[in-house]
Order: sequence, then structure tokens, then C-alpha cells
Amino acid sequence: MPELIRLHAGHAPAVLAFELANRAYFAASVSDRGDAFFDRFTDRYHALLAEQEAGSCAFHVLAAEDGSVMGRFNLYDFEDGAAELGYRVAQHAAGRGLATATVRELCRLAATRYGLSTLRAATAHENAASQKVLVKAGFVPVGPAGPTSLGGKQGTWYQRDLSPGSP
Repeated sequence: MPELIRLHAGHAPAVLAFELANRAYFAASVSDRGDAFFDRFTDRYHALLAEQEAGSCAFHVLAAEDGSVMGRFNLYDFEDGAAELGYRVAQHAAGRGLATATVRELCRLAATRYGLSTLRAATAHENAASQKVLVKAGFVPVGPAGPTSLGGKQGTWYQRDLSPGSP
């Protein structure tokens, strides 16, 4: 059974393997991270851990029983009880409900562990799978997301209220 785990230094090799194995798959629906991401992976990874330690973000991996990464689920830009949600799931794990279940779990953690009351996520118009995940996880569309939010693509912002009694 996959497990959602807060990112730590020991995840670096599995995260890099996940990103490399799924690079072309991800590039079909979200902007490619580019060669510089992979060339400077170690430095960028340590910077993410430093941001997380500072309390402005919370990064997670969905780990398989063998320790491989099946997905990344991140909360970032914490501000006034709100944060943005970003996620990506490996191609071999897509279409099985893992993203929806994990986004729901991360919403629970966002409220209980991180004290957040609102989450926002942007998805490109072409990314129907991500739109379905967000709606199934209780997010509602709240407005347009421009190209600066989505790596040059047009899309929609979604939002979910995490206060008690919300769906």
C-alpha cells in the first residue's frame, strides 16, 4: 500500500529516478522542468528541504512499499492560513485513483498538521485528469490561471475550504 511521507534527504535518489522516468509523460500535460533542473538536482533538492525546514512549504512523496516514488504532493507558499497544492503521479500509477486519494489525504494533513484553512491549485485546460482529481477531492473552480502560473499554459484555479464541516 503506498504511503504519503514528508520529504527528507534520504528520498533524493528515488525522487530523481521518478522525475527522470516520467519526464516525457509529465511534459505532455505540464511544462517540462528542463535540463537545468536535472543538472542541478542536488542543489535544488537541498533548497527544497531548507524551505520546508523554514516552514513555508511541506513536500511529500507517495512511496511504494519498495521505496520507489509513485508521486509527489506539495504544499507551498504558506500565507495567512492558505497554500498552493501541486502534485504529479508516475505514469504507471495514473488512472487508479491514487492521485485523488492522496490529494484528499494531503487536504486532511494541511488542516490538521499544518493549520491551513484553504488550498488552491492551478491546472492547464489540457490537463483533464488533474481537473478531475481536484473536483473529486472537493476543489471548485474559482477563476482563470494565466501562463505565469502554469508554465506558459492557460488554465483554471481551483480552491478548497478546509475548515471543519467543509466537504
